[in-house]
Amino acid sequence: MEEKKRQLHAFIARAVFIIALLCIWEYVAKSGMMGEKSELIFPSLETIGDAFVRNFVQGYAGMSLWVYIGNSMKLLLEGLLIGIVLAFLLSGLSMVSRTFYDICNLVISVFDLLPGVALLPVVIIIFGVKPGVIVFLVVHAVLWPMSRNVLDGFLAVPRIYIDAGMNIGLKGVSLLWGVYFPAATSYIVSGLKVGWARAWRGLLSAEMIFGVASCPGIGLFINQMRTNMNNAEMYATLVVIIIIGLVVQYGVLSPIEKCTVKKWGMSR
Repeated sequence: MEEKKRQLHAFIARAVFIIALLCIWEYVAKSGMMGEKSELIFPSLETIGDAFVRNFVQGYAGMSLWVYIGNSMKLLLEGLLIGIVLAFLLSGLSMVSRTFYDICNLVISVFDLLPGVALLPVVIIIFGVKPGVIVFLVVHAVLWPMSRNVLDGFLAVPRIYIDAGMNIGLKGVSLLWGVYFPAATSYIVSGLKVGWARAWRGLLSAEMIFGVASCPGIGLFINQMRTNMNNAEMYATLVVIIIIGLVVQYGVLSPIEKCTVKKWGMSR
């Protein structure tokens, strides 16, 4: 009962906040307080809604926004999958070998501080402009924070769990799968959230800076709308980006968290 009340309160608070923001936006759009550029800078909600539909029906240069979304999600999923697998591999090896842990910890500390955009010129010089470059940047965005979270989770596992696992004959890889990974689930899910967010931002940034013509994505679409001063279409695309983010957050990550760490009593 208490949980339902909390969920209802959260829903009402969020709904009121969103409605208030929309009302403020519409007031600014209709009042013309920005002068002659008001309609360009703050299109009305009706104009943005029409542009939202137009993006999917007409798109740009005869290509629907669905195509751009599909290309972006394809590159994103490839990079996420590679990054997550590498993060588990590096973290697991770090717990098996102390020498590898010392080296890996240094590498994570160094590369986690480098934004993908800063590496973009170097990667383009080496590999050229191709979709694989965007996949590389997504891997870079997700690998280091994910590895850091997984490692922190492994180091936070109580010693009594490790001793219990060793007493029943677990060691090496079997100890990792039987003790470390289950005990560090909350850290792993947190790492997934951080990695997803950074990968999504990195993907869009890369596409906006150098859109690949052979695989145009959402970032390139936004840049094209900005270049052609189609601000309503640009805002509508930002709404699409927000919707995709919310779908992943509440449709994928939250259920994973609910079925693991919350179900097992690791968080509220």
